[in-house]
Amino acid sequence: MPIVPDFPDAGRDADDRGPGRHGGGDQRERGTASPGGPLFRDERPPGGAGPGHGPGNGPGGAGGGPGGPGSVPPHPSAGAPGPAARTGRAAREKKKAGRDLRAAIGVGVGLGAVIGASLFVVKDVFVGVVVVAVVVGLWELTSRLQERKQIKAPLVPLAVGGAAMVVAGYVRGAEGAWVAMALTALAVLVWRMTDPPEGYLKDVTAGVFAAFYVPFLATFVALMLTADDGAWRVLVFLALTVISDTGAYAVGWRFGRRPLAPRISPGKTREGLLGAVAFAMVAGALFMEFLIDGGSWWQGLLLGLAVAVSATLGDLGESMIKRDLGIKDMGALLPGHGGIMDRLDSLLPTAPVVWLLLVIFVGSG
Repeated sequence: MPIVPDFPDAGRDADDRGPGRHGGGDQRERGTASPGGPLFRDERPPGGAGPGHGPGNGPGGAGGGPGGPGSVPPHPSAGAPGPAARTGRAAREKKKAGRDLRAAIGVGVGLGAVIGASLFVVKDVFVGVVVVAVVVGLWELTSRLQERKQIKAPLVPLAVGGAAMVVAGYVRGAEGAWVAMALTALAVLVWRMTDPPEGYLKDVTAGVFAAFYVPFLATFVALMLTADDGAWRVLVFLALTVISDTGAYAVGWRFGRRPLAPRISPGKTREGLLGAVAFAMVAGALFMEFLIDGGSWWQGLLLGLAVAVSATLGDLGESMIKRDLGIKDMGALLPGHGGIMDRLDSLLPTAPVVWLLLVIFVGSG
């Protein structure tokens, strides 16, 4: 997922951005649900009970709303809410937004500045930024796996091998990345042998999955960077993913009616997906025409379409993982955004798609 802030009820993952991230007094910690309540914001509590609809709350409810058995008439002085009530209501409304917008924008601008400066000043520094993101992402993923599923994917060989994968891709190309991936998988198998055999298969399977999902897919960003216009290729990749995300939010928030994948991410809509496609295709046509050497507008249309689809699938993929783990965010490192993995979810699967299409359209040089 890119660095733009997202909001509820948009074309993106509204289900993963509930009140538990920033609101004070929430009983949930790292995505664990409070007793008797829903884990995700878009789910209803057990039995359909919710504010204003459960026993003692809704109209005619037992011991609750006006006209119900045992209801208590309102006191004459209970007219307009006082300052304390208004303050509480404002806090609840802020929590409904799902994130601290100011913090999200500030972190997004800061990340954008670091990426832009490293990308166009010293390419090697940008590779270092990618390595740091990969290592932190692996730490978040393996930590959540152990906390929620008792799966102990070995972090040390994953972190070392993941860093080597990105660097090898930048220095030796695709061949170097594949060799580093194979050696990382082998290191995971051997490292886990130092622990008891119980759970060996699930631990190493998760480790190999993590090696492919995070560092190997990130290696394609380094591969893009090796071209003569590599900085512009990476910029187009990042910008198109962000624009696709923005289009999904803008259109989904305004026109979204039909769910795209309700069992995985109820906040996503088909209208939001169409917005992502439209925004990304227009931006892709402009980028390919004016930023990429030898590119044409029609190639940009295809590139934008592919980015919108792959970014959406990436979001859905991590939503599936987080629902299986029973969490809302992979971490809390970035205020207003969650964890590093919550920012990489649409970028990782999009990187090989953009790299491949650019090689087909304008070559690898």
